[in-house]
Amino acid sequence: MKNLRKGDWVFTLILLAYALYAALFIQQTSFVIEGKRYYSLFDDAMVSMRYAKNLAHGYGLVWNPGGERVEGYTNLLWVLYMSLFHLLPVAPSKISLFIQISGAVFLLANLFFVRKIADLVSNGSVFVSVGAAFLTAFYLPLNNWSLQGMEVGVLTLIVSASIWKALRCMQQPSFSIWLYILLGVGTLIRIDMAILFLAILAFLIYADPKNRRSNLVWGTLVLTFFILLQTLFRLWYYGDILPNTYYLKMTGFPFWLRISRGLWVFLDFTQKLNWILFLVPFSIPLFRRDKVILFLLWVFVAQAMYSIYVGGDAWEPSGGSNRYVSIVMPVFFILFCFGLTSNALFSISATRYAKYGMAALIVIGFINFNSITGLEAMQEVLLVKPTLHITDNKRMVTRALLLTKITNPQAKIAVVWAGAIPYFSDRYAIDLLGKSDRKIAHLDMRIPLADPLNPITQYTSFYPGHLKWDYGYSIGELKPDVVAQLWEGKEEAYEYLDRDYTSIYAQGFTLYLRKASANVLWDQLKAIQ
Repeated sequence: MKNLRKGDWVFTLILLAYALYAALFIQQTSFVIEGKRYYSLFDDAMVSMRYAKNLAHGYGLVWNPGGERVEGYTNLLWVLYMSLFHLLPVAPSKISLFIQISGAVFLLANLFFVRKIADLVSNGSVFVSVGAAFLTAFYLPLNNWSLQGMEVGVLTLIVSASIWKALRCMQQPSFSIWLYILLGVGTLIRIDMAILFLAILAFLIYADPKNRRSNLVWGTLVLTFFILLQTLFRLWYYGDILPNTYYLKMTGFPFWLRISRGLWVFLDFTQKLNWILFLVPFSIPLFRRDKVILFLLWVFVAQAMYSIYVGGDAWEPSGGSNRYVSIVMPVFFILFCFGLTSNALFSISATRYAKYGMAALIVIGFINFNSITGLEAMQEVLLVKPTLHITDNKRMVTRALLLTKITNPQAKIAVVWAGAIPYFSDRYAIDLLGKSDRKIAHLDMRIPLADPLNPITQYTSFYPGHLKWDYGYSIGELKPDVVAQLWEGKEEAYEYLDRDYTSIYAQGFTLYLRKASANVLWDQLKAIQ
């Protein structure tokens, strides 16, 4: 009872510390423009917010009101959830705050399941449960993606809850259809959750002979139902069998180059974690080889393999870590802490000095696991400086507000960052990179050229979802009133910009305005230049 009370107190302190930390983190992501405080999410999340806003306002699940139906998101249920907040009488500058608070709540709830799983694995070790909860609570990538509005937080909660339910089923042993329903809901939030659904289903079929038939039949039926449900909706509403983002990210690029890039970024990810520490969970089978350990390792490996298959995440080179792997990092932290206690040098019944050593290793792990861009990333963890893209978020909102001043509501704006600018400007948008443009998404990718002196640049220059564009189509044919941004290959755009547009520099931004456009407020330009 003494250990239990001590563990409860420490865990409660972690929960309270994390709640305060999340509040400070969220506040740090906000900014003031012209005397008003704005909350804005990571730009991919703002794309979902654009769809949610249009749905709540009666325009449907579309990126542009009155525009073509294109599924430029991969998180249907998250978009529907976001749309609920747009029904509230809240200013657009504040709605993102509700999504950020939601992310914090989901991550707090996740900590309870992390503790439950850790207790089950370690037979109630306070060190393992508290250590895993601490590492999970203050893991920068998980906080960055979740508290900036991505669906990562709720998916992490679903993964942890599903793992806990699966472990209970193996322990009893028993069958529960609710496990598969929970995982099925996960596929509605993000369709690639089907990978973990299949991974967990396959392991239970292998590890639970008594309920093998029930798992096989009901697991398959539930997965089929949820995949078929959203596929039929997609066919009916968007006229396509797959999301537009699938074609954008997964087609028109050599398979083996994508795989090799995915492997490279994953190895880089493990190197940043510290290879010695990374291998600690995989050393556990040397001391304990049972279904529980193998199951947790299998879940982590399955998601890592998926990350490699898709070529990794676009933001890894800039320090954003991997969104795909982040949702199973709590599993990794549980195994890491348990691996320390399983080591021959540190047993659960170890001396006080050995426990001090284990605590020191937890701290070392905390520093290494968060050093995604080197030790300077600890400044982001400690909230000394803003985390990934906060400065960019402010620039995008500033640009959006500028566009509202120099254009009328009928103006068409060409953008690269397809979230915050369309959301806050309320203008019809043209997506230069094709997330919500069917024609661009079906192009071949622009394969980055390898530097003969540094071949690895072919991997560092590969940004999934950012390698398709056609300025002749997006600018030459669609004729936006304003080109607010350009991507790579700018020289391809100059043919159209030099002929049909005039450039201005205002408030730190270069904008290209279509000559004689009736939707540009030319009289306002002098006031803002």
